[in-house]
Amino acid sequence: MAISLIMWDGLWFVAGVLVGGMPLINALGADADRAILVMEFSVFCAVVLCASVFANTYVAGRNNKDKEYDIFFSTGLLMLISTSVLLLLNQLVGMFSQHAYQMLVVLCCFGLFRCGVEVLSQYWLYLPFLAPKVLVIGNGAQVSQAEDLVLRSNGRFRLKKVVDCSDVTCDQNGLYAITNGTELHEYLRREGVDKVIVSFSERRGAFPVDEILQCRMSGIEVVDAVTFYESVNKKLFIENITPSWFIFSSGFRISTAYRFCKRVLDICGALFGLAICLPFFPLVALAIKLDSPGPIFFRQVRVGEGDKLFIIFKLRTMRQDAEVGTGAVWASKDDPRITRLGAFLRKSRLDELPQLINVLRGEMSLVGPRPERPEFVKNLKKEIPFYSERHYMKPGVTGWAQVRYPYGASLQDAVEKLRYDLYYIKNYSPLFDVWVILLTIGVVVFRKGAR
Repeated sequence: MAISLIMWDGLWFVAGVLVGGMPLINALGADADRAILVMEFSVFCAVVLCASVFANTYVAGRNNKDKEYDIFFSTGLLMLISTSVLLLLNQLVGMFSQHAYQMLVVLCCFGLFRCGVEVLSQYWLYLPFLAPKVLVIGNGAQVSQAEDLVLRSNGRFRLKKVVDCSDVTCDQNGLYAITNGTELHEYLRREGVDKVIVSFSERRGAFPVDEILQCRMSGIEVVDAVTFYESVNKKLFIENITPSWFIFSSGFRISTAYRFCKRVLDICGALFGLAICLPFFPLVALAIKLDSPGPIFFRQVRVGEGDKLFIIFKLRTMRQDAEVGTGAVWASKDDPRITRLGAFLRKSRLDELPQLINVLRGEMSLVGPRPERPEFVKNLKKEIPFYSERHYMKPGVTGWAQVRYPYGASLQDAVEKLRYDLYYIKNYSPLFDVWVILLTIGVVVFRKGAR
């Protein structure tokens, strides 16, 4: 997983200081008022980086379809917040009087670096002469699936040709679907193809091994459809995954050091969250009691790591008799069983906070796959391939699937969430957890996705 936005912002801020803040750096070498300058510069850094955290969190929580403009919006927001706070401090306590101009230059350089590098990293592939040319080769239904994936990549890749190996006739370019020489390799070199996506439903007797191997050894990138799908969508294409793919693919390995870091993050995060929420608990408990009869906490059996059952804790958001006569069912949109206060708690995800107790007990993690009820898991295992693999990691209070996909209440939703859960397990790192937590803050603040 890439470094989080906060770490990138810290890097661009340092670059802004080096480019636009040389007078400040030179002033630090002088004896006069050095302590005051260090204090003011420390406050300046803290204000800018805190504004960056808020802006990134706000943008992550917005339900905005034009994601390409998020970087400009968040940069403008953080610069507005920063200048407002700095001006307020200047008016109230007289800070930044001598070096206000230099600090404004640093802030502008930071904004330019932030926008420029982000735009360059996101959009350089969209230039027609830079976007990689892709050839899809395969047979069966997987060919059209891979072709559709390239066409829906929003210009990141250019589809040059589709070679269907189920058809052995010669096409207009003289290229056979199944070649017996170097025709495929020569075609790729002549057309400047950068990437070959191999997507075969049946490889015996149809897979052009020699030609694909020659392409690979000559420096042309060759990937299978599953790997290409993962890199584009940040989730796994579970319909086309085989057990051997899990065995031989990279990832799905969490080192002892990573496990230790994850546990430390879980304990620190859970203690911090409980310390913040504990003063407000009496008010929330009273509101739940006044809203509807029943207990404050809701306890339910869930499936954890290694298919072990455990009791999860939540704030009660439904009527006490919610499942009388129906049994275990998913919550639906505008579910009549949800209380008035429960609707707010579920939307804001505040009903999940007691799960921090499960985190301290070691039954859950801050980040991981959502823990499901055993009644649902029993059926989902029968219907969805590799569903059990999500239980190789502790379930989480939040997770990659929760921040990337809305609440699931059907078999198809469970399939989509499993794609994200397996991607998270495959690509786990402590920085991935930090990134998910930052995205979750936006989900909580703007009450997205829950029912």
